[in-house]
Amino acid sequence: MNADYDLFFTEAIGSQTAPYAYQVRLAVDSWPSVINAPTGMGKTAAIVISWLYKRTGNDSATPRRLVYCLPMRVLVEQTAREARRWIENLKTSGLMPPASAPEVHVLMGGDTDREWDVGPEKDAILVGTQDQLLSRALNRGYGMSRFRWPVHFGLLNNDCLWVFDEVQLMGSGLATSAQMHAFRNRLGTALPTHSIWMSATLNKDWLCTVDFDPSRELADEISLSAEDRKSAALLRRLEAKKPLLKAPCTSGEPGVLARFVLGKHKPASRTLVVMNTVKKAVELYEHISRQNPSADLVLLHSRYRPKDRACMLDRLLTAPSGNGTICISTQVVEAGVDVSAATLITELAPWSSLVQRFGRCNREGLDEGASIFWVGFDLSKKGSAAPYEIKELENSLALLSGLSDAAPKNLPPSDEPFQYKHLLRRKDLLDLFDTTPDLAGADIDISRFIRENEDHDVQVFWRDLPKAGPDVGEPGPSRDELCSVPVGDIRNIKSLEAWKWDLLDRKWNKVNHFVPGFVLMLRREIGGYSKEKGWTGESKDLPAPLSMTGSVEEANEDDPKATGIWKPLIGHNDEVVQELTAILSQLPLAVPAWKEALLCAARWHDCGKSHPVFQKAMVGEPPEADPNIFWAKSERKGVLYGRRGFRHELASALALLQLGYPDLAVYLVAAHHGKVRLSIRSLPSESKPPDSKARFARGIWDGDLLPEAELGGGVNMPKTSLELSCAELGDGPHGPSWLSRMLSLRDDPALGPFRLGFLEAVFRASDWRASGGATK
Repeated sequence: MNADYDLFFTEAIGSQTAPYAYQVRLAVDSWPSVINAPTGMGKTAAIVISWLYKRTGNDSATPRRLVYCLPMRVLVEQTAREARRWIENLKTSGLMPPASAPEVHVLMGGDTDREWDVGPEKDAILVGTQDQLLSRALNRGYGMSRFRWPVHFGLLNNDCLWVFDEVQLMGSGLATSAQMHAFRNRLGTALPTHSIWMSATLNKDWLCTVDFDPSRELADEISLSAEDRKSAALLRRLEAKKPLLKAPCTSGEPGVLARFVLGKHKPASRTLVVMNTVKKAVELYEHISRQNPSADLVLLHSRYRPKDRACMLDRLLTAPSGNGTICISTQVVEAGVDVSAATLITELAPWSSLVQRFGRCNREGLDEGASIFWVGFDLSKKGSAAPYEIKELENSLALLSGLSDAAPKNLPPSDEPFQYKHLLRRKDLLDLFDTTPDLAGADIDISRFIRENEDHDVQVFWRDLPKAGPDVGEPGPSRDELCSVPVGDIRNIKSLEAWKWDLLDRKWNKVNHFVPGFVLMLRREIGGYSKEKGWTGESKDLPAPLSMTGSVEEANEDDPKATGIWKPLIGHNDEVVQELTAILSQLPLAVPAWKEALLCAARWHDCGKSHPVFQKAMVGEPPEADPNIFWAKSERKGVLYGRRGFRHELASALALLQLGYPDLAVYLVAAHHGKVRLSIRSLPSESKPPDSKARFARGIWDGDLLPEAELGGGVNMPKTSLELSCAELGDGPHGPSWLSRMLSLRDDPALGPFRLGFLEAVFRASDWRASGGATK
């Protein structure tokens, strides 16, 4: 089997370089929990190619989704690019059938694939930042429609191999990853899910949290063995010469430091300077720019629009010209970026970060003239250590004092403890399962569980707007428009005009309260962005206008898939059942009752569309003018409901409940648009019935009548009068309240939030596909 993998690996890589022994162990043994290997030893290739090998060989113990979680955006782009290249190489070689080759999807701020979730039975590689992936796993996905949150929650907590790379940069996200692993083990998943943490500086004690006990939760650890160290190529990397000296200036002297950088740069080589904050990096870049260096000067950090950031990264990775390249960067190059510099100049940082930065110098061990300089600063000055803690930097100073060469074999292991200020608990997770906003329209803020930093990000985009602001038809942002900005920077801008899409009012509303994860529209004339420097916050820096390719944002009343072509209710139901059956044939769900509930939901999910309010909204000329045909879709454009806030899926679910069907089927029907789930609550803006004492919610009024209707498959719905007593607390005519029933599903030990979320995701995918979603 090893020989098979050797061939598979070399074909994927595209060279005759044989895999290291630890890479082979990863491919032929069961999945470990920890991979501990120095920088530059091919951990990314080891994981991705091993997963491809096992999935190609139909290894049932390997989940069908590889979720590759990285702390920074710049790492995501490179990892996704390499994964796609390896897959194409394997397809070309004939070792991977094209029909079964997985798609690679990117999830990061400004770049979130919107169709990966329609194929829950398909193999897929998801590469994303911890902000995007962890927020989705917590049911509060940043930068996406709230109505799609539950689908990503279900898919990312089931049938996944989670890989957390460069964990020393994750902050509180690392604790969250450990807690979620523990919760999945305790609450159960529909299909197996496993986690792997890897780094060059991983201390397993970092994973010890309240609910995660490494002695119980962790499987094997893979690290370099004696056999690995026999490899000449690996030994050359381990022993690569990297003389280490202290710079004769501090980072608090940007002008002096700029001259030092220019003095140490060598022609036809790459010089990499790593600063601890964007502000310091930009300041140093400006000082060097004033010297008009002959070298190509590049600034790289996380606060660029995607195309500008890609341009900067390409300039860094391009082989240096005769005058060489000088790159001023932040932690974005600290890990995962396969770049090697002849000269590395780094600001003092925690030891785990320094080890990663040292790994960007003389990476192959072939540069005899390589050198590293570390730059100190006054630790007694308030705020000087940001974004780190003074104790971390003092520990680094102690280790640096006895080190003259930063070759990997010389570097001591990290013994720094991780201090978690915020820890996700079981109650937090259960509360997050309900996606209904509170009475003030606010959601639970999960930012404290994602990152440790003081400033969390919002996404902003700029538009040329009339004086009155954006109108209802102003499209949402495309990925190329979005830029990550610290929420603190936005709060500090005086007289800022910012707009956020309001799903209830169905318009862009001006906001003055900013929460991490918001997507905000700004006037272009307010400035704040430079193509060369990224986000600056300076009014003089006007962002270039970009073509708008986004679509109009979804609102609470919208049914995006209810337009396009005329389709009768029976026909649509048949198609959903067909799509669901195809998905279930590929998923080994062990509980027959789950399949029964899913198929029941597929047949009944749109019975509420027989409601007169919905049928009147099917405007236009149907192909058949038969009053006995109920239409599920039409050629209509826009929302034309006679009652504001109308939701047909609540009508469907109430009918199913009153007819005595299982609560699981009722939940799946109610939740199939992500707008009605654990609770039933009327909205301030919806239409009210004439009788002020009548109950109402989501456009459904007590006493509404659903006519008798054929649903296909030999199933008929009798005439049903809807009533909303279940929305009240306590038992009613039909038994326990809606909330009580739904919480019982969530908290059932045989089901639980993760399994329930997965079934919800599977069902919604079948409905999307039947309504014209992607099926490849």
